[in-house]
Amino acid sequence: MKKLIISMKTTNDMFDDFKKIAKTIKKGKSPKSPHYEIAFESKKDFNKFMRNISVLISIIKNKPKSIYQLAKATDTDLANMKKIINFFAEIGAVRIKENKKSGRTVKTPIVDYQKIEFDLQAA
Repeated sequence: MKKLIISMKTTNDMFDDFKKIAKTIKKGKSPKSPHYEIAFESKKDFNKFMRNISVLISIIKNKPKSIYQLAKATDTDLANMKKIINFFAEIGAVRIKENKKSGRTVKTPIVDYQKIEFDLQAA
């Protein structure tokens, strides 16, 4: 099962994690279960992610054929939905598949994860 982990970390913490994984691999061992992690350093970006997490859930549940269809299903303005999807694509939470349909390019948002986990430390 593909898993997405959401965390808040400093750049130094991210490099430390990378070094630990590199050492594990160098020893010939396999790192923990494979996953994709989005580590936010900015509280602003983390809050933006959290405000729009329902969009990810809608993509997983409804599997819309286009961003337009997703906007209609969530009752969201199309321009705002495009901004949300672009943000998610930039951070790696969503993949956008482009297809030609009747001479138009249709962008389909895809979430490749079955599970989203949060790894947040209390300060």
